Amino acid sequence: MLRATLFSAALAVLVAGCEGAKVEHDYPDPRNRKTTGSDGSSYATKNSGRSIFGKDGLSLSSDFGGDGDTGQSGGGIGVNAYLWRATLDTLAFMPLSSADPFGGVIITDWHALPESPDERFKMSVYILGRQLRSDGLRVSVFRQSRKGEADWVDTAVAENTASEIENRILTRARELRVRGL
Repeated sequence: MLRATLFSAALAVLVAGCEGAKVEHDYPDPRNRKTTGSDGSSYATKNSGRSIFGKDGLSLSSDFGGDGDTGQSGGGIGVNAYLWRATLDTLAFMPLSSADPFGGVIITDWHALPESPDERFKMSVYILGRQLRSDGLRVSVFRQSRKGEADWVDTAVAENTASEIENRILTRARELRVRGL
């Protein structure tokens, strides 16, 4: 998990460092063509400012600060950056199975605590929006107990476990936001 986080951070810094680089090329610019469309307007006039990534292009940023409670800084991730970072920090002790920053889903792998090797936990965290709000986060906790040598059986999780984890993530997100201001 630490290795994946460090790799992601290094990749983000590398991509952000390329932002101001100017590339010289000999390719023709299609926006300067003198062809005309069926309505008589030139290609350059008709398509100026258009891109599949929007008017300003694609912006990847390693900065988790941003505008207000959204924690957004240009399109780096699709959900609130404070909630995303706080979730990763809070679940750092568990191995990650999947993390989708655009959809806002983090799924851990099964993890057994050293003091209780006969039970294991798995979590799914859903970040539901771009605002730093208490209803913008859902946590699902799964628990299994060992039955025999290799069999695991689903068991009930304490009723308040998911809400306690949500509260810890929200507290960490608020700390990150205050520190970012």
